[in-house]
Amino acid sequence: MATDRDDDALSWAGDDDPTLVPGALSEELPTGWSVAGRHNDESQTGQTRADQPRAGQSHTSAAQTTDAEASVSPAAAATNSFTLVAIGVIAGIYLLYTVGWFIGGQRIGNPITDPVGEFMFSLGAWLAVASPFVWFTVTYWLTARRPRARVVWLLVGVVLLAPLPFIFGTGAAA
Repeated sequence: MATDRDDDALSWAGDDDPTLVPGALSEELPTGWSVAGRHNDESQTGQTRADQPRAGQSHTSAAQTTDAEASVSPAAAATNSFTLVAIGVIAGIYLLYTVGWFIGGQRIGNPITDPVGEFMFSLGAWLAVASPFVWFTVTYWLTARRPRARVVWLLVGVVLLAPLPFIFGTGAAA
């Protein structure tokens, strides 16, 4: 093992730079600025830069903003990852449902002979094919800030939108 720093395979030019040492420049920061863990203004005003209100903002809203930013935890990140995977799986199910409705709708014969009835029948068949996509899109859009509600409503859609003509293999409308 090499003892000379120049022989170290993991050294980089500038490793000995004194400005890279944590806290080395905290005394040279402009007034009102702080380094993480050190608060220059705290001794003078009792507030850090993050606690001071911005222009046009009251003190309470600035404090609430920093509290909200600090409330993100690793458990919340894991929940978000789980939610993302669950939504991906459910989106795959909705895609299969769209294919199932298309195949099931093609199997159903149209027993109606008048033009209005034929139009309504084919409109209903195409709306059935589009329903999983529409349900997923609307649910995803309306529950943007509520991930639990999003997953619940997507699961409700999985139950309600099952392509029954494809599942039961019906060949004609009764």
